Amino acid sequence: ILSVAGTKKKAACPGLGLFYTVLSAFLFSVASLFLKKIEDVHSVEVSAFRCIFQMAFVLPGLIYYKTGFLGPKGKRIFLFFRGFLGSTAMILLYYAYQVMPLADATVITFSSPVFTSLLAWIFLKEKYSIWDLLFTLFAITGVILIARPPFLFGSNVTGIEGSYTEHLKGTIAAITSTVSAASTIVILRKVGKSVHYFLSIWYYAVIGLIGCVIALFVMNEWHLPHCGKDRVLLILIGLLGLGGQIFLTKALQIEKAGPVAIMRTMDVVFAFILQILFLNHLPTWWTVGGALCVVASSSGTAIRKWRQTLKKGKENEI
Repeated sequence: ILSVAGTKKKAACPGLGLFYTVLSAFLFSVASLFLKKIEDVHSVEVSAFRCIFQMAFVLPGLIYYKTGFLGPKGKRIFLFFRGFLGSTAMILLYYAYQVMPLADATVITFSSPVFTSLLAWIFLKEKYSIWDLLFTLFAITGVILIARPPFLFGSNVTGIEGSYTEHLKGTIAAITSTVSAASTIVILRKVGKSVHYFLSIWYYAVIGLIGCVIALFVMNEWHLPHCGKDRVLLILIGLLGLGGQIFLTKALQIEKAGPVAIMRTMDVVFAFILQILFLNHLPTWWTVGGALCVVASSSGTAIRKWRQTLKKGKENEI
């Protein structure tokens, strides 16, 4: 029934998936803007709050779909790693948002399709062509332009927030986060449709929450935000993050992954606009150049993937 409904729906509104994607990108970038506006809450604590939101949201879904809380036996190890890597990616990303300019952090996370194709080639034996290599090099160039390591650019770096060591820490966190995010995508491909979508979010939220709580106790950073503004922002970050996730998933359900991945690069555009409007921090030309490289590379990867699936579809029809 689903496939029939899907085809009928598609005809009704062709650009809906892409609209959802842009909406999700917008929600994500507003969430990251709020993250920068929060003063005295540690990024790990923000992640913990977001995990709580996701759990509260997904719990009714799990009960409704009767998926159980652990998932199918053979898949649990994959789900565990998906949760572990996914939550690591989130915590590191939030940290990066707090210590470096918004646009810089967003652009670096966008090099993830490139890492995904690399990891998929290593672990899932998917094809890796000369084009993929080219896009990988593009993305790495972009990230280097943003990170501006001293051994290439000399020691005086302009247009960053705070000290260079913070910027570097943020960059490393963002890159690690990107690689973890890419590996979660590879794991999700490996698990495939056999595991309900809600279960994978559930694992991600539960493991993330446990990890965050342990980390907070170790660092002794756990305290409720003092002023009302921070509390409101925390709740909004939770809701926006969730909304972004939902719209992105919806988009991927009704639209091919290629176009969705291209439209997701709108996230970078939103990050630049929000940074200029609300944080009074003009992005440097380095960041703009880096962004162009990364967007080119992730769009390129997406277009290639899309064309491959179209070719496959044609062959199947014949």
